[in-house]
Amino acid sequence: MGINYVSTRDTNKTEITASQAILKGLADDGGLFVPTSIPKLDKSLKELSEMNYQQVAYEVLKLFLTDFTEDELKKCIENAYDSKFDTEEIAPLVYADGAYYLELFHGATIAFKDMALSILPHLMITSARKNNIKNDIVILTATSGDTGKAALAGFADVKGTRIVVFYPKNGVSAIQERQMVTQKGDNTHVVGIKGNFDQAQTGVKKMFNDKALAEELDKAGFQLSSANSINIGRLVPQIAYYVYAYAKLLSEEKVTEGETINVVVPTGNFGNILAAYYAKNMGLPIEKLICASNENKVLYDFFTTGEYDKNREFILTNSPSMDILISSNLERLIYHIAGDDAAKNSELMESLKTTGKYEITADMKAKLDSFYGNYASEEETGDTIKKLYEDTGYVIDTHTSVASTVYNKYKNETGDDKTTVIASTASPFKFTRAVMGAIDSAYESEEDFVLVDKLSEIAKVAVPGAIEEIRKAPVRHDTVIEVEDMCPEVKRFLNV
Repeated sequence: MGINYVSTRDTNKTEITASQAILKGLADDGGLFVPTSIPKLDKSLKELSEMNYQQVAYEVLKLFLTDFTEDELKKCIENAYDSKFDTEEIAPLVYADGAYYLELFHGATIAFKDMALSILPHLMITSARKNNIKNDIVILTATSGDTGKAALAGFADVKGTRIVVFYPKNGVSAIQERQMVTQKGDNTHVVGIKGNFDQAQTGVKKMFNDKALAEELDKAGFQLSSANSINIGRLVPQIAYYVYAYAKLLSEEKVTEGETINVVVPTGNFGNILAAYYAKNMGLPIEKLICASNENKVLYDFFTTGEYDKNREFILTNSPSMDILISSNLERLIYHIAGDDAAKNSELMESLKTTGKYEITADMKAKLDSFYGNYASEEETGDTIKKLYEDTGYVIDTHTSVASTVYNKYKNETGDDKTTVIASTASPFKFTRAVMGAIDSAYESEEDFVLVDKLSEIAKVAVPGAIEEIRKAPVRHDTVIEVEDMCPEVKRFLNV
């Protein structure tokens, strides 16, 4: 049976295919595309445990992307998960201090976004062919640090595409910014905005909802699509690594078949943990979904009270990819816990737009019982990095440390010590200043690339290629604009 997609805000439940949803990115009504049903895994956990990453990815993707042929999907997977990754396993599991760290940062840009953004361009070009699209696809993306570079790397010089990435000029790490502004590719454009991530994301959504702009671009031979985690083509590939992690634990006899595990995810835009929620609903034996926030703890407050309220101070932290007050992907979860009720979801999203907050019903809150939310302060995040390194020699980045800190809080609160996977979302080399400063404050005066070499030395890990290549790379993108100039800047880049 084919799985189609509907908008979270469409009361008519108009269905489109997976390839159409991937091309559109965002629904015309501003909603997000969700599957009409969540398919069940059709291979046993034992069978999955005998597969490599690429094979597991196929078993997951074929269930969601049902208008793709087997050959098309396998080609997309083969092109995505290849030598761009610096480990054969693609997503290794590393045991340290009572938990398994699922290292999702071995791709071209050393962050978990590579796991989905390595395949999205291939899914998108295949989708364009399937739907006889003649226009060039313009990828429009707002980034809090990692999505931008991963999308740029994925789409650079891909025929028939252009990509524009907006990032908060003073809201990403030095390494993250350097990765973006040195990006090669004639079809790439990177723009700093004088604002924060939420403003960048709102500006991008506004362009997607601008009918006049769509007509103008269509006349010029372009159409917009998204590489943000709002695109279902980003979300579905993320489900695969949770299935793979469980299969790996089973193959290594760390769990018995059917034994439940907990999953901890450092969370900003809610896509990564939503993928784990989908994996659980596919039949993967996940007990608790532990949602870890930094000091921008809008999600912690939501899981605690049932009220989502973005009316608060925006805090810049050492885990910038989570410095988010509007968690876009949460809308998909809201839609599901409302019983796939588009009218109820639209009412809540309208409230968020007009008042900056909404409150779910008691019935909806009861459906969140598999989630646990907590947060880590900046001090706690640094302390966890230092302690884990001193106790085990294992070095984690700031985002992973938020997850590790929250996991320890969960364990202390509940006494639950079942096998746990922590999503390790970025390489420590991406946040060297914060990581090395946490390990020893004496490092704080050093220059960024000196810190890179020192981190390599203490962690006994080679400097990733992604860092080596930006050491001396020239800056190619130096545009910085006001938030209100985002749309004119896109038109300027496209010569429209």
